[in-house]
Amino acid sequence: MHRSSVTFVFAFCFGLFALGLTACSFNPNYQGKGVAYLQGEWRQDSVASEKRLVNYALYHFTFSCDSFFVRMENYSTVNYGADTCMKNGHWFEYAKGSYEVSGDTLHIKGFYANANYTLKDPGGCFNSGVYEDSFKVNKQGDSTLNLQPLGNPVVVKVKLVKRTTCVPKPL
Repeated sequence: MHRSSVTFVFAFCFGLFALGLTACSFNPNYQGKGVAYLQGEWRQDSVASEKRLVNYALYHFTFSCDSFFVRMENYSTVNYGADTCMKNGHWFEYAKGSYEVSGDTLHIKGFYANANYTLKDPGGCFNSGVYEDSFKVNKQGDSTLNLQPLGNPVVVKVKLVKRTTCVPKPL
């Protein structure tokens, strides 16, 4: 092999190695800060025209840094399943995960959970697995948000219950 070929191969391998080192980065050791105006607990008290709806949910969001936990209090006048699950048309579901805001849209993605924040086992009553939703955010001052679910005409109007500050936790 010629000396110039060896030099070329060595330079090429070194360049490829250097490129590989700069292309990779470790995940952060702490959770992200999220969006400042969302930090805290937000609760929906009622739904417009709820007496005329067949089913609806009231949302209670908690945003902490870049994470969320949501409690959905569901009401239904129609029995979709076993009454042990539906409890006479009133039941709760929970989800947790992370969120991001892009422009005026809130994207939340996570998993269905239990009330104690543990992941919900597949099967059983109602939903399990991936939970994903998107809302158009319309701020109505510092303590009220109108969240318009994409694909649902019912606006989720939430009020700030408790403001918190993000203190990133180790992952």
